[in-house]
Amino acid sequence: MGSGQEEGPLRQLNQLDHDAGVGDADTTGPQATSLEEQLLEGEKQPPSTGHGPFFYIGGTNGASIVSAYCRSRGWHRIQDSRREDYKLKWCEIKCRDTYCSFREGEQLVYQLPNNKLLTTKIGLLSALREYSRVVSKINKTSLCPQSKILKMEEFFPETYRLDIRDEREAFFALFNETQTWICKPTASNQGKGIFLLRTQEEVAALQARAQSIEDDPIYRRMPFRAPQARIIQRYIQNPLLLDGKKFDVRSYLLIACAMPYMVFFGHGYARLTLGLYDPNSSDLSGHLTNQFMQKKSPLYMLLKEDTVWSMGHLNRYINDKFRKAKGLPRDWVFTTFTKRMQQIMSHCFLSVKSKLECKLGYFDLIGCDFLIDADFKVWLLEMNSNPALHTNCEVLKEVIPGVVMETLDLALETFQKSLRNQKMLPLLSQRRFVLLHNGEADLWPRLGGERLVGRPLPAAQSEPRPAYETAPPAPTPPPPRADRPGARRPAPPRVPGPGRPTSAQQRPGPPQDAEAPEPAPPGPSLHLWDAEVPDAGRPLTDGGALAQEPFQGPAGDEPEGHKGLPTAGHRGS
Repeated sequence: MGSGQEEGPLRQLNQLDHDAGVGDADTTGPQATSLEEQLLEGEKQPPSTGHGPFFYIGGTNGASIVSAYCRSRGWHRIQDSRREDYKLKWCEIKCRDTYCSFREGEQLVYQLPNNKLLTTKIGLLSALREYSRVVSKINKTSLCPQSKILKMEEFFPETYRLDIRDEREAFFALFNETQTWICKPTASNQGKGIFLLRTQEEVAALQARAQSIEDDPIYRRMPFRAPQARIIQRYIQNPLLLDGKKFDVRSYLLIACAMPYMVFFGHGYARLTLGLYDPNSSDLSGHLTNQFMQKKSPLYMLLKEDTVWSMGHLNRYINDKFRKAKGLPRDWVFTTFTKRMQQIMSHCFLSVKSKLECKLGYFDLIGCDFLIDADFKVWLLEMNSNPALHTNCEVLKEVIPGVVMETLDLALETFQKSLRNQKMLPLLSQRRFVLLHNGEADLWPRLGGERLVGRPLPAAQSEPRPAYETAPPAPTPPPPRADRPGARRPAPPRVPGPGRPTSAQQRPGPPQDAEAPEPAPPGPSLHLWDAEVPDAGRPLTDGGALAQEPFQGPAGDEPEGHKGLPTAGHRGS
């Protein structure tokens, strides 16, 4: 995290963080599996010099699938990252120049510029804390009866920030050796820079290290205090085990459109450790389930298929092993568990909705990691930008391509409908993703003007909203005015016809629930870039019909830390 010129105590924490990367993808191993090699065969030829549309891909994560998708539609890949005549740009690492030159309403760009509000550990923690305070204050002053709203401590482990002195000291004061804690860098991935805290000696060493860094004159001159950008979380010591192995579940939060917001939930897969779980082990590969950690084992190539389960496999196992013993409903994975993940994702999105940078053409796919404990309580461990999209085992070959293709289908369809001011629903390309938030009824200004407009939701969306979607959103600032100092002046429309939206100021919309035993095969992809998108299509459901198709298969400022003390509750992966 620090520079090569840092001296003395700065190197101590940096030694743990030196290889912490951005995003979630593992880009250190071999580039391709057999599936990716097949998809990349067409990439060996020089890029086409056609007349467009053009697309650019930066990095290798998901590159073969995205490239195959675009080429199947007659688009041409460009290799120069400085070109600005692209229609789609998909990059692992965000670049300021991309967002500075972005042409709203004309281009699609993967990753919201300030998604770190959700996808860094300090960003997510700060957003959830602030949202909890706002909702609590509103409920205290509201005359209407309080609805059931998720509390942070119900799904997020107790957490402290190492970079805030008061929180750091509070943790050191409460620690005792009957508990295990886990310390993580805020923006790392693949388990890098993580360590466990079990003894007073380990905590005392961390305390001395943190204090010496803070007292170092070089550190005092650093603008962001990077070496201390860590959190300490309570480790969940009673995880549910699958055949004695620890696991977590990777699911997806898709922001297909940011104007208006169209937000979806998608099922992913379960990730297991290679070895049996031993809470006292010092081997991190037994505590962190991600593939990067499991690859360190010499047995990985032989047993890698056992480290990833489909959601259907997980559902059958829990039905067989725990349904009667724990009194669970049948298909708990696709009913109770799925609904809980959707509730938590909706809550997290609402906590940052008013702060995310939204322009027509931004879209994002975020990997969300959940842990189930032995009491079947669901914990959110973290959210990851640029989730790993490699297909190095059979389950991932079934899951990942469908995730990527439906992400692109939904991004294209919602982009075109927003551009043409058409109703979003029904969505012809929606197959396995489940709608969590429909922002059509939110207020957003038209492109080239300031008049706020709101579109009524379709009749199918008029049902009462679930309790977890009734929380008041965090206060949103008024729309920018051209005559206000520092405000961005509205740009003239780039296309004729009805104006189109440029930013979102929204209220919660109704989510849908997914509950189903087995996934259905993916439907056909749509070519939506140049085609007129009709308003008709398959009817929207409230989670019933969709539930029969479970899915298997420059940046804004980071929130300031708050000194109010944390919640209750880890991260094992």
